[in-house]
Amino acid sequence: MNKPHARAWVREAVRIIEADANRSADTHLHVFPLPPEWGIDLYLKDESVHPTGSLKHRLARSLILYGLVNGHIGPDTVLVEASSGSTAVSEAYFARMLGLRFVTVVPRRTSKEKIALIEFYGGECHYVDAAPAMYPEAERLAAECNGHYLDQFTYAERATDWRGNNNIAESVFAQMRAERHPVPSWIVVGAGTGGTSATFGRYVRYKRHTTKICVVDPENSSFYGAWETGAPDYATGMPSRIEGIGRPRCEPSFVPGVIDEMFQVPDAGSLAAIRLLRERTGHWAGGSTGTNLYGAFQLISRMLAEGQAGSVVTLLCDGGERYANTYYSDEWLGEHGIDLAPYRARFDEFLLTGRFDA
Repeated sequence: MNKPHARAWVREAVRIIEADANRSADTHLHVFPLPPEWGIDLYLKDESVHPTGSLKHRLARSLILYGLVNGHIGPDTVLVEASSGSTAVSEAYFARMLGLRFVTVVPRRTSKEKIALIEFYGGECHYVDAAPAMYPEAERLAAECNGHYLDQFTYAERATDWRGNNNIAESVFAQMRAERHPVPSWIVVGAGTGGTSATFGRYVRYKRHTTKICVVDPENSSFYGAWETGAPDYATGMPSRIEGIGRPRCEPSFVPGVIDEMFQVPDAGSLAAIRLLRERTGHWAGGSTGTNLYGAFQLISRMLAEGQAGSVVTLLCDGGERYANTYYSDEWLGEHGIDLAPYRARFDEFLLTGRFDA
């Protein structure tokens, strides 16, 4: 990597990725309608408008830049990941942009829609029978082909410059400057790697903001248990049904010390929330956005009960079109025994009275 031609290639690779970031511009901050007399405003940072359609576009860009500047990626490097979801889609996009081969290790149960998106951007899928086997298999493949294991679950928290270098936290606070409550009382995010919560948590401390960070965790995930018990090796061994967030083990990029509050969210509540979002705003989002909304509603209800005004910011993580045959399918919900009606009733009560019984 110290040869002149390799260094020149890296310089050009960094320029290409930075140019893509400049073309993409910033993502929108939408308002979710709440009764104005509450004195509380709810915003959703719309990450679905990235070129690859999700929040993971930022992570993939950061991981590849991190590999480039650390000398791990050169003109002939094979990029390897353990991911069956949006991270792999975005990494395949950037790998193709740089002319690099990209291979992701995925469980055999991965949806055809996700596989099609990865392959659309030129990525290759290497299958394993069970999700826990992804990690060692990705390491083996990278070593076998003299490649670079991007390892999102280890490097997500350190690949992003949390002090502010066009990261998502800096973007949110810049967009909030003209709002009536410009410094959010709460920022609500889910955890897939833990990188986003680490970025927000470090940024608000570095900038000396009073903003608190809430992480919402779906059923079966290990992050809530790790945060509650303080055990970094906490594991449920079970996969999350809400794609993009939740893990069977607590991942290395999860930083509990920057989190002020965590909620566990039922899957039916997450999926009821995205249908509510579509009805009230027209925005079509994936399940992790519903998990975020569920947590935001809990916090807003608490603020109202305590007589607090302010703002709450959360994320619209990806678009709903990827889930037309799952989360938005009544047939799929029936097959999985998911009843949305009780949660929809809670949301309607909340938006009418401000009370939210989680």
